[in-house]
Amino acid sequence: FADATIDTKFKLTPDALEAAITPKTKWLIFNSPSNPSGAAYTRDELKGLTDVLMRHPHVWVMSDYIYEHLVYDNFVFATPAEIEPELKSRTLTLNGVSKAYSMTGWRIGYCGAPEVLIKAMRTIQSQSTTNPTSISQWASVEALNGPQDFMKSWVKTFKERRDLVVPMLNEAEGIDCPTPEGAFYVYPGCAGCIGKTPPGGSEIKTDEDFVTALLESEGVAVVHGSAFGLSPHFRISYATSTEALEEACVRIKRFCSTLK
Repeated sequence: FADATIDTKFKLTPDALEAAITPKTKWLIFNSPSNPSGAAYTRDELKGLTDVLMRHPHVWVMSDYIYEHLVYDNFVFATPAEIEPELKSRTLTLNGVSKAYSMTGWRIGYCGAPEVLIKAMRTIQSQSTTNPTSISQWASVEALNGPQDFMKSWVKTFKERRDLVVPMLNEAEGIDCPTPEGAFYVYPGCAGCIGKTPPGGSEIKTDEDFVTALLESEGVAVVHGSAFGLSPHFRISYATSTEALEEACVRIKRFCSTLK
């Protein structure tokens, strides 16, 4: 694995990618904008990564773009294969309707790749699951081909929620919250809270301890960073009401202020 930490805004650098590749490496699994951090790669950042990949023709790219429509501040979404077309012959592109179209329960995802890879995937998949319902499939076709004008107002609302949450979290003692380029998550660091103790509680030694103490003290549920493989952090989704987010941030600030 190659770590993408808060120091690089949760983005993989060309040097880190180069160092992680070995003769046994098969895939780069790439998600932009990403879950849990919301980080998204600019065209220049992608060019640095594709230059590395061009030096290693045995490495394929699995690209997940399920948050492609959810980007902010005039960010321009792009893909590695768009930056370097020669990668297309070894790229598997994944997407779905769960996020941008709020169709999580419909369970529809899709992919595009060279025919030889799709044929192998079909062979395995056909022996493990059956197809999703025809209703879900047709609904997804309508979502993808139908009017997309609703997306602009959705993105505006998500941006407003992001711009509410980030500064409020950065006001909390011991919390460092970068501003994400996309998706609908923030992934604050809580290193400044590690080693401290809530009133009547136990010492916070990990981000899992932090989120447990926060839940018990303030009734705010967040996801600990160790669940995503990067600590000490926690994830908040701002795909909820502005009122709920504001109240949650007030409680997080209050909780952090009580730590000693």
